[in-house]
Amino acid sequence: MAYDKLLCVIFAQIKTLLEILFDEEEYENPYDKELENIVMFLSKRSIERPIQRLQGYVENVIPGYNNEQFKSHFRVEGVMRGFAATSAFPGVIGEIDGTHINIRAPHVNLECYVNRKKHHSVHLQAVCDHKGHFTHCYTGHVGSVHDQRVFRLSEVNDYLEDPKKFPNNSHLLGDAAYTIHEHLMTPFRDNGHLTDRQKNYNFCHSSARMSIERSFGLLKGRFRSLLSLLDMERVDLISEFIIACCVMHNICFLQNDDFPIIEPDVLETDASEQLIHQRKGNNAGHVKQDLICNNLIMRNA
Repeated sequence: MAYDKLLCVIFAQIKTLLEILFDEEEYENPYDKELENIVMFLSKRSIERPIQRLQGYVENVIPGYNNEQFKSHFRVEGVMRGFAATSAFPGVIGEIDGTHINIRAPHVNLECYVNRKKHHSVHLQAVCDHKGHFTHCYTGHVGSVHDQRVFRLSEVNDYLEDPKKFPNNSHLLGDAAYTIHEHLMTPFRDNGHLTDRQKNYNFCHSSARMSIERSFGLLKGRFRSLLSLLDMERVDLISEFIIACCVMHNICFLQNDDFPIIEPDVLETDASEQLIHQRKGNNAGHVKQDLICNNLIMRNA
């Protein structure tokens, strides 16, 4: 089956499922509310056309599209407790990372799609909670664009400047490719002279970030075309297909549909670029990083 036809099938299945789950008589069912909380915050910029196809049904499960507050649909306290229980890292409401989806060489501007590994690809940036549910997805940028630039162009970058979206002084976690911010904690750059406290901070930070790696692994395991090659002729439908897969990933979580995890490719980041990001981070971010570092339980002693 051609991918553009498969895409239509996926959207039709999602629409049918949502028609059932969001029947007015059953809307108060906790299962429906759980779906609403999990399949949310898919990037508005990435799903404008899918929303036209799914019309009001998608709006019911993606309230972020209607500019609802980040926190109002986010089980903040439960998510923070979940991350703290597995990593001891406090205040985490999500992990952010990016992965490449390999595609066939486009007919136009094919050089722009070549990533560091010399493959043609598009970016998928995602945020997930402690359970591995995607809470924000943003895709479509060509493979030659760096993680940090993709982030700057995404809605999540705008969220950082709105404290209301990060209640209780919470934050996201990102790797060294991201710029540290009061609401985005990154690891200390290992220059060979880290203190024991800083090493412990990095250890806890890395432990907390396992969920996003697992989520990408599950996503690519379920949808093998995202792992190997997304062989779509129409480039304009690639973003829609990827977002549809992310929605189905969350629905599979609701159904307790276990699947073997595929280890995703890790995006390579230039060391000098990491150093630049560390230096450019805002002062409030560094102050918060030091505060967390000094108060974390020593776990890697």
